[in-house]
Amino acid sequence: MNIFFKIIVAVLFFQSVNAQTNKEQLPVFPECQSVGLQQEACFYNTLQQFIYTNYKVPQVVSEKNYKGTVIALFEVDTLGTFKVLYTDAAYPELVEETKRVFTQLPKVTPANYAGKATYAKYSVKIAIPLVQPAPFQSQEEAQNKPMLVTKKGTINPDAEINEYDKIVYKKFDNPQFKSALNIPFSHNNYGQFDAAMNIVGANNHTVSKPYSYAEVAKYYDLKADYEKKQRKVTSWFGRKIWNENTVAIQGEQYWFTMNPIFDFRMGKDFESKKVSSTFVNTRGLQIQGALGKELFFTTAIYESQGRFADYYTNYAGSIKPSGGNPAIVPGIGIAKDFKTDGYDFPSADANISYVPNAMINLNLGYGRNFLGDGYRSLLTGDAASPYPYFKINTTFWKIKYTNTYMWLKDVRPEVTVDGTYATKYMANHYLSWNAGKRWNIGFFESVIWTNTNDRGFDLNFVNPIIFYRTVEFASSSRSGNAALGMTTKYKWNSKVNVFGQLLIDEFSLGDMKGGDGSWKNKLAYQLGAKYYDAFNVKNLMLQMEYNHVRPYVYSHSRAITNYAHNNQSMGHLWGANFREMVAIGRYYKNRWFAEAKLVYGVKGFDFEKSADPVNNPILNSNYGGDIYREYDVPGERYADTGVKVGQGNKTNILIADLQAGYTVNPTMNLKLFGNLIYRNFDPTKEVVINDYNIAKSSTLWFSIGLRSDLFNWYYDF
Repeated sequence: MNIFFKIIVAVLFFQSVNAQTNKEQLPVFPECQSVGLQQEACFYNTLQQFIYTNYKVPQVVSEKNYKGTVIALFEVDTLGTFKVLYTDAAYPELVEETKRVFTQLPKVTPANYAGKATYAKYSVKIAIPLVQPAPFQSQEEAQNKPMLVTKKGTINPDAEINEYDKIVYKKFDNPQFKSALNIPFSHNNYGQFDAAMNIVGANNHTVSKPYSYAEVAKYYDLKADYEKKQRKVTSWFGRKIWNENTVAIQGEQYWFTMNPIFDFRMGKDFESKKVSSTFVNTRGLQIQGALGKELFFTTAIYESQGRFADYYTNYAGSIKPSGGNPAIVPGIGIAKDFKTDGYDFPSADANISYVPNAMINLNLGYGRNFLGDGYRSLLTGDAASPYPYFKINTTFWKIKYTNTYMWLKDVRPEVTVDGTYATKYMANHYLSWNAGKRWNIGFFESVIWTNTNDRGFDLNFVNPIIFYRTVEFASSSRSGNAALGMTTKYKWNSKVNVFGQLLIDEFSLGDMKGGDGSWKNKLAYQLGAKYYDAFNVKNLMLQMEYNHVRPYVYSHSRAITNYAHNNQSMGHLWGANFREMVAIGRYYKNRWFAEAKLVYGVKGFDFEKSADPVNNPILNSNYGGDIYREYDVPGERYADTGVKVGQGNKTNILIADLQAGYTVNPTMNLKLFGNLIYRNFDPTKEVVINDYNIAKSSTLWFSIGLRSDLFNWYYDF
């Protein structure tokens, strides 16, 4: 049996072996209609007496003089019918007899919660041989039981205390929808409430992601949306498949849920001559919960194998780490070989959120972050592998201030020592200010440094209120890589907004004024717009976005302090030296969704690269597209002036991505989908750079599958 299934069964049994909270009205037998406040005792006494009277111990059990206990977990549905869910017994004959007795029980008035009939789960113990059941005790009666310890200090073997029985379980009412827990960030998930978050006059901040449920609940009723999407199913199994968490427990000041994670898909790259089919096979487990009103947690673990379209496999192999592993799956992590043509790539995400008051949210996590209102982010994107981070969100007045401290890795052979990858550190500040009811403006700064001279995590950059550029200069201009940025958004009305980003990486005002296209003008910008309920079609969102990143952006004089992690850019996933246009349309109707995306871009790659750049440099070969190339290596930089986007091996990239599907279970974002990707890659010259085969190719890739949509998985490389 799969280990995840075992865990789920075990916790489900733990959840169910206890009666529902006393705030819920229990089912009522016909003979208990007029007992008033004693209905709880009447229910249990009637049930136990019925079992004692009707239960027939199987002959095989009697012949073996078996002594033990049968534990029956059962449900009373909304029609008042009893149904055994699970039986723990030493003999299969006892299991069958238990089920038989429960089928003989009469229909009862169902349990009642908030004035409505509801499902309720209980458990009962049956002593074998049968024993006349003792009358059910109220809490007051239980408190009068003999003490466990006598005055002489010895144990009273007949005594009990009712501490265990006092544990209160409540009806699970989806408390996550108003909690400080993070909503898993995927563009498809967030698109459902994006319009509500962008209404004119809202004093929120939409750039820093992921959002918490509490942030979104102010503007979009997540619980009402969930209830509206409920499928009408009556069986326990049907509810778990279509509507509910697999396991959900709620008590006084705590709750948690547990769900399996799936990503099963099959597909075909119709242009491939290497693989006959593609697939992803992911199994995992997600746990979320809260302890008190201030501490929230979530964790997800994944075990995955996959085989991809040729272009994606080519790119994953080109960013492989030192040490013999064949690839890094973009956005996931380091992969091992699986059979002869696939990858094995485990992964994990986790976050602990502590909310001491309404203004401060502290996050300690392992995952990804995103800064932006668009599909891409030039400041901090989520296309790289997960990493450890600590984040402070401070919200007050018209301000949200986000500090993020990250521990990143450089996995190149040049910096790997004794099989250990190099550690680098990144600290970001982002201040979002609502300057008016329509206009938001944000200020961003970032610095990256490494463990030079055993520097470690430099306390100079820990201060949450500081100007990094000044500290970097004071420490030494080459000790860190600092960048500045801005964001803006203007709401034309509640249906249309425009947004933008600007990143300045070692920007030189004097060179810019010179107008000669200096390489030092390392800047990037984004312009975009969104149109909600487009053309009066409810839940149709249209988006246009232009991204422009000059050569040498994200790179540095030392490659280890570039703007990257695990051989992937921490900004835009294409790195530098490109321009890109993105058009997106998304539509939602109940549980159905559809998305169309078109990406067109021009990127400049290098023509060639020296195997020994110090002793045998290839002159003028660094065109600024590879952010892992050091731009100060003598003779390698293509030019000091006349630098422009697309220089070098100019490549036209066209990607069309169509997706449609159905949300099977909204509590776990489980979606059935079909996906069709068309990609045309057309370089000026066919070359191989860092094992990346830059060659003309055309791809048509179809996939169909079932996926827990918990993060963005990008295929538009």
